Amino acid sequence: MTEQQHSINWVTFLLAWVAGYCDTATFVSGDSIFSAHVTGNFIVFAAQVSSGSTSAAAWIKLLTFPVFVIAVMAGGWLAEKSAKKYRILLAEGLILTACGLTAFFLPILTSLEEKPVTYLIVMVTVLGMGLQNAFGKLFAKETHGPTTMMTGNVTQAALDLGNLIRKGTPGNEISVSSLKKQTVTIGGFLAGCIIGALMARWVGLGAIVVPGVAIVICYLQGEMSAPKEG
Repeated sequence: MTEQQHSINWVTFLLAWVAGYCDTATFVSGDSIFSAHVTGNFIVFAAQVSSGSTSAAAWIKLLTFPVFVIAVMAGGWLAEKSAKKYRILLAEGLILTACGLTAFFLPILTSLEEKPVTYLIVMVTVLGMGLQNAFGKLFAKETHGPTTMMTGNVTQAALDLGNLIRKGTPGNEISVSSLKKQTVTIGGFLAGCIIGALMARWVGLGAIVVPGVAIVICYLQGEMSAPKEG
C-alpha cells in the first residue's frame, strides 16, 4: 500500500476481509469472543450470565472493551507520530502475524494451559482490530466506509438499492456508485468470515497469521513501488 498510488477498492476489500476473518476466527476458536466488533461481546456476555454462567470465561469477554479502547488510543498516538498513515496498518499486520505464530508455538514451548493461551491470543488480536478501527476513523477517505462493522454499510446498500428500484439506473449514477462501493466492503467482509471460519476450524487461532502476513506484504509492496523522493 502506498499513499500516492493505491486502490481504494483494494484497500477497502482487504481491510474488510481481514476484519471478517479475524472476527470469525476468534469467535470460532477463541471461546466465542469477537475481536473486531467488540460490542458484540456484550451480547454474548449477557446471554451467558442470563443462563446462569458466572465463570471467568463469561466475564473475560468484557475485557475486550478496555483492550480495544487502549488500542484505538495507541492508533491515534501512532498517527500523530508517523508521517505515513499506513504505518498503523503495518503495526496491525505485525501484531496479527505475531498472534498467529504465538498460537502455533506457545503451547509447544511452554506448559501453559489452553485457556490462558487462547485468551492471550484473542486479546492481542483485539489490539490489532482496534488499530484498524482507528485507521478507519482517522483516515476515512482511504476506504469506502467502515471495514469492521457492516450494519451501516448494509443499511446504505439497502437505501441505494431501493433508490435504484424506484427510479432506475439512468441518471442515478450516485446510487449506482455507492452501491458498488458497499458491495466491495460487504463482499470482502463476507469472504473473510467464510475463510476465517474454515481456517480456524482447521488450525485454530494460528489462522490469525494469514491476515497478518497479507497486510504486511501489501504494505511492503506499496513501499517498494512508491516513488522515491529526491
